Parts: sequence; C-alpha cells; structure tokens
Amino acid sequence: MLETRKRFHDELAALQAEVMAEGQLAERALGRSIEALVRKDKDLADRVIAEDDEVDDKYMDVERRVIDLLAMQTPVAGDLRLVSAIMHINMHLERVGDMAVNISKIAKATRELPTDPTVLSHVEEMADIARSMLLTSVDAFARRDLEAALALPRMDDPIDHLNRGMYREVVGLARDPRLLEWGVQMNMVARQLERVGDNAVDIGEQVAFLLTGEFREFTDASHPPSP
Repeated sequence: MLETRKRFHDELAALQAEVMAEGQLAERALGRSIEALVRKDKDLADRVIAEDDEVDDKYMDVERRVIDLLAMQTPVAGDLRLVSAIMHINMHLERVGDMAVNISKIAKATRELPTDPTVLSHVEEMADIARSMLLTSVDAFARRDLEAALALPRMDDPIDHLNRGMYREVVGLARDPRLLEWGVQMNMVARQLERVGDNAVDIGEQVAFLLTGEFREFTDASHPPSP
C-alpha cells in the first residue's frame, strides 16, 4: 500500500513538471507568434505552427496519465484538488498554444499589407501583458502562491481596455482599404490575446481552488466583484 501511494505521488509530481514544461512552450509560442507578426516573418510563423504539435503531445500525454492515475488510485481532499487543477491547467495551456497558431496564421496572411504603428504598438503591449500573465499563473501553480493568483484579474484589466479600444482604432484606418483589411486582422489578434489573458486568469482560479478548497470565479459578469 505504501509503495502504491509513493508511486501515486511520484506520478503527481511528474505531471506537475510536465504541465510546467507545457506552460513554457505555450509562452514561447505566443512570443514568437507576435514576433512573426511584427517582423512579417513567414518562416518563424511556420515554425510556431509546426511546433504546436509538441504542445498538443504534452496535452494528450497529461490527459492520458491523469486518467491512468485516477484508475490506479481514488484521490481525496488535497490530492483530488491537485489532480483537478492539473487537468484544467493542462487544457488552458493547450488553448494558448492554439491561439499562438492563430496569430501566426494571421501573420502569414497579412505579410503583404501595410501596417499602422499605433495599432501595432498596442498589439505588442497586449502581448507583453498576456505573456507576463501566463508566466505568473504557471509560476503561482508551481509555488502555490495564492497572492500571485489573486493578482491576475488586475493584470488583465489593461488587456481588456486595449482590446475594447482596438475597434475604434481599426475604424480609423478606413481611409485606406488595404490598411483597413490589415486592421481588421489586428482586431482578431487582439481578441486572441484577450483570450490568453482570460485563460491565465482561469489558471489562477485553479490555483486558488487548490490552495483554499473553495472554487470561485475571479470575475463574473452576472455578479458584482467581491472585495
């Protein structure tokens, strides 16, 4: 029995390490996708798309091993919360990888279009915040840092603000049809980055659940924010 429990906890530790590695891959992919967009670098965009297979492989491996783990043991209390957190965080990181792929595809599609420096700078600003949020959320999981997890919604506010303003900036490009076409695509990039921020907040919620045993959404459009 003791040996079985030891194998269980060893596998839990290995799964946490794999999720951390997946987080690093997703953050790197996001950074490279924005770099490909700004530099109009088709080769880099293609590399991000191709390397998403590695993120997907880790996602599937974690999913399979969690199922095997549940079949081997019936975790309770803190162990059960940890297994649940690993499953959810794994899912959110795979989604971030997909968003990096989406941005890379937009980078390829807009290579021949003119750009607007103000819009592009706001996209880069959103990306910097989103990457920082992603790293903070994964680090909060690794260090069991509730304070860092609870800070994520405040970090997300500037992304939401920039995303809401992007539409007005894009409309201002209507004087040039090709520039407007590029701007519409940047609005889609902004939406992808806004979703990265949302996924980072969701990871923070899982960290809070893991540490407190109580699950609650940090932000809920149907209720006023908690103090």
